Amino acid sequence: MSQVTAVPIRPLARGTLLKLWLAIILLCLAGAALAWVGTRAQQVQTLTSGAQLRTLGAGNGPKITTADAFALRYKLHVGSVDAPVIQDSDETGGPFVATTSDVYPGFADALQQMQAGGRYLLWLPPGTHQTGPIPAGAPFQATDTLVFEIQVLQIGAGQASALQMQRMQQMMMQQQQQGGAGGSGGAGAPPPPAGDSPARPGGR
Repeated sequence: MSQVTAVPIRPLARGTLLKLWLAIILLCLAGAALAWVGTRAQQVQTLTSGAQLRTLGAGNGPKITTADAFALRYKLHVGSVDAPVIQDSDETGGPFVATTSDVYPGFADALQQMQAGGRYLLWLPPGTHQTGPIPAGAPFQATDTLVFEIQVLQIGAGQASALQMQRMQQMMMQQQQQGGAGGSGGAGAPPPPAGDSPARPGGR
């Protein structure tokens, strides 16, 4: 009959046990930190204007500035991203081309956190979108939160002034054509930019 030889196990010193527990705690904290970094892009960021932004997919290159023009696609909901789409840029003339001075205050604030190729969710609470009276027939109220799904297609670095100049030239040509057709010519205010529909980001 074979004998089992018991090997005595020395007890851990109190200091060693404390170090072991500290190492386990540090590993747990490191794991939590890595998880937070991995989901940081999915977190909702509250901006200075009060608008809230979530990055669904980061873009590349520099962020939009007030000196830039941009082209983007968007879908607009009222109240929640799960609510019906009340406007889709693909169905209202294609990409929305504008500058930060053309859009709602909260929208302009959020644009300056966006990069070309990025995808975002933007919430505009009351006070961050329409700055004047809501036009009759608009699909939302001043008390509504507007929710935009946004994909930034392109950024024209430093092209804001050029875009504004192009618009002015188009307006002048329209006025001349109206005058040549027996219209009122230059009388009255020029037509608003294409983005100034109440349901579009530029409607203010």
